[in-house]
Amino acid sequence: MLLLAAQVILLGTGTPNAEPERSGPAVAVVAGGVPYLVDCGPGVVRRAVAAHIKASDLKRAFITHLHSDHTTGLADLMLAPWTLERVEPLELYGPPGIRSMAAHILAAYREDIRVRLTGGEPSNKTGYKVNAHEIRAGVVYRDANITVTAFRVPHGEFRAFGYRFDTSDGRSIVISGDTGPSDAVIKACNGCDVLVHEVYSTSGFQRRPVEWQKYHARYHTSAAELGEIATRARPGVLVLTHQLLWGTSDAELLGEVAKGYGGRVVSGRDLGVY
Repeated sequence: MLLLAAQVILLGTGTPNAEPERSGPAVAVVAGGVPYLVDCGPGVVRRAVAAHIKASDLKRAFITHLHSDHTTGLADLMLAPWTLERVEPLELYGPPGIRSMAAHILAAYREDIRVRLTGGEPSNKTGYKVNAHEIRAGVVYRDANITVTAFRVPHGEFRAFGYRFDTSDGRSIVISGDTGPSDAVIKACNGCDVLVHEVYSTSGFQRRPVEWQKYHARYHTSAAELGEIATRARPGVLVLTHQLLWGTSDAELLGEVAKGYGGRVVSGRDLGVY
């Protein structure tokens, strides 16, 4: 996969809602032709292939938090690329609990792995393995293409992280993950080239039941709040993802953000490139 500059590809922009046109949350940062994944919601491997990323190149992933909609594609990411000739173990980074999650997935698929290894099917002996790294805030990964820095974000009871990617060609990309309003995102971006941030509709929120309003106000970021965050963060482009619309249109959502933010903003769709 030859690319002249680092790219951000939204593999999935979905939420727990079963929207057919949106796969589960997942972003690929492609630098030096190498894909680095953030989160692995349902459909992650197929969406990667749709974005012209070889499944066998899916070797590095960074998990923001352990909510199921961000991790139910992990079994797919661990095993499908192996059957498609990935030889290297998956390098997996995430909050405390990610090591246990990976180990239990391998245990759940023990019979599948046994048969593929010993039942006559052509297979390598290493590509299904996982090296799980439980992280803290700070630099968590570095290679010739990229430096990845994790920062804590507020997401209710979860240990949750956002990530900043600094690429060798000078691009800076910040991915919020799921988060309530956070100065940590502003500090991490600080004029970054691309800020990928979750959002919910301010007007749609008013139509939600009270118990769900309490939840979303604690766990997520409204369009009005995001407008203020982006004004202080100053990204080159603000890309909305994990959009909770609740009957509001994309255009209306963009208008809600624009009330507090005068910069460039787009509402992301699956396979959008930035």
